[in-house]
Amino acid sequence: MDTLNQLFADLSGLLWGWPMIILLLGTHIYLTIRLRFPQMYIWKAIKLTLHRDKESDGDVSQFGALATALAATIGTGNIVGVATAVALGGPGAVLWCWLTGLFGISTKYAEGLLAVKYRVKKENGKVYGGPMYALERGLGWKWMAVLFAVFTAVAAFGIGNTVQANAIATLTAETYSVSPVITGVAIALMAGLVILGGIKSIARVCEMLVPFMAFFYVVGCIVILFMNSEYVWPALKLICESAFTPEAAGGGFVGTTVMMAARFGIARGLFSNESGMGSAPIVASAAKTRNPVRQALVSSSGTFWDTVVICALTGLVIVSSVIAYPDISYDNGATLTKLAFSKIPYIGSPLLTFGLLTFAFSTILGWELYGERAIEYLKGGRWTLGYRIVYILLIFVGAVLNLGIVWNIADCMNALMAIPNLLCLLFLSNVIVKETRKYLWSNQLDQDMEEELS
Repeated sequence: MDTLNQLFADLSGLLWGWPMIILLLGTHIYLTIRLRFPQMYIWKAIKLTLHRDKESDGDVSQFGALATALAATIGTGNIVGVATAVALGGPGAVLWCWLTGLFGISTKYAEGLLAVKYRVKKENGKVYGGPMYALERGLGWKWMAVLFAVFTAVAAFGIGNTVQANAIATLTAETYSVSPVITGVAIALMAGLVILGGIKSIARVCEMLVPFMAFFYVVGCIVILFMNSEYVWPALKLICESAFTPEAAGGGFVGTTVMMAARFGIARGLFSNESGMGSAPIVASAAKTRNPVRQALVSSSGTFWDTVVICALTGLVIVSSVIAYPDISYDNGATLTKLAFSKIPYIGSPLLTFGLLTFAFSTILGWELYGERAIEYLKGGRWTLGYRIVYILLIFVGAVLNLGIVWNIADCMNALMAIPNLLCLLFLSNVIVKETRKYLWSNQLDQDMEEELS
């Protein structure tokens, strides 16, 4: 088992190395330029999330689709992942993480557009889409579409449920001495009640949970920044300077390099917002929307909230806390985060615990939908109920077992999902530009799309 674990760890390191980072970041920048900086429309995108195109084809509202995608995206990576990037790459990693999210808005926009453009309505009346449909219908790459669906279904069992359940069980055991068995049963039951209701049930819960959990976490970050107010500006300067000049970090951050800051910042940013991975378009395709560009804009706002806001706040909290409290250990991401939040009297640790619990639970819900839609693409609706039951059972398994190897397998599957999705985005970039010109650049966002779902 140790040998197998090491094999996947080495493969994960290879897949998430510089070639993947260059491909992902290169796609972000390429699409940003080709689409004339869609980041400029972010406020329009946020406004669109509040509108409901009730008469349009789809299974959930635009906000429901966004909330479900955010539920799967906003996870422990936004809290512990950013702290780990700081611990490994120094404070400059925060700037690289933020820039990755800023440019990733373009990629998330493109993914959402293709998801709606190439979605289909099946005999059961439900709408399906995502990279597998864009690969098949847009490029005729059926074999690559199948590979993407397989990688998604496997990844969902890893990063989607088992590792998230394990994170929750570990946290409750260490903080409140609750048995992992009890935690596993509780999580499986709560998730099962939502998951068995299908996409509408998942979207409905996520619409309520995501704003609630994000609000309390952001408030907590703001409180810490207020407490560290005299260190916020020095932290900002340190983040910007050390991103390009490692010597500027000083203190406990000596030993980091510009390459380390860039590598860990970009990698954590990409892993956090999932722009380019191809997961979020699966639920974006189910949105009730008048045309592909409206949902593309809504989808792009997800990366804004996830990385440009939440990850940036987390990074600023971590760096300002290290400056303000020299006693904080900076060599471990989880410890660094815990100590930073513990500085809030009485409610700091419970607030962090609440954030980690809700973030992990919401990820379980969102990734179940991704995996389920991948299975339905491969085998139709016959396996849907079976997949849901297995997924729920594995939540319990994840809570009670040590899943180090599962993390490495999930990391590999996520990278393998990204490769066909990024190729799809690059080869269909002309289609993305054409649709953008038709609806966005021509101020026709209220126009209904002409294509009929088939």
